[in-house]
Amino acid sequence: QVQLAESGGGLVQAGGSLRLSCAASGTIFRANVMGWYRQAPGKQRELVATITSGGSTNYADSVKGRFTISRDGAKNTVHLQMNSLKPEDTALYYCNAEFIGYGSWGQGTQVTVSS
Repeated sequence: QVQLAESGGGLVQAGGSLRLSCAASGTIFRANVMGWYRQAPGKQRELVATITSGGSTNYADSVKGRFTISRDGAKNTVHLQMNSLKPEDTALYYCNAEFIGYGSWGQGTQVTVSS
């Protein structure tokens, strides 16, 4: 069973930066797509950014130009560099990995941006 371990969340002031990381274990296969989603209190989970095994990226409009997703070439590891953070970025951030036939979610890491 694939397990995802997230790290890097925390408390930061508006305008600051954080870097999230997520590593998948329990599989020898490379994920087709890895990404980050977030869920703020009282809101639905939403896409933040995704990256394919070929390196194609997709971002939510709200984070374009501020967040950068990257992936280790040979590993099922994905990072999210978050710059110019805003209070509205406060949420629980989840890592996701999609393989052929199934997907997996991490437990989430909290990001809190104070104004």
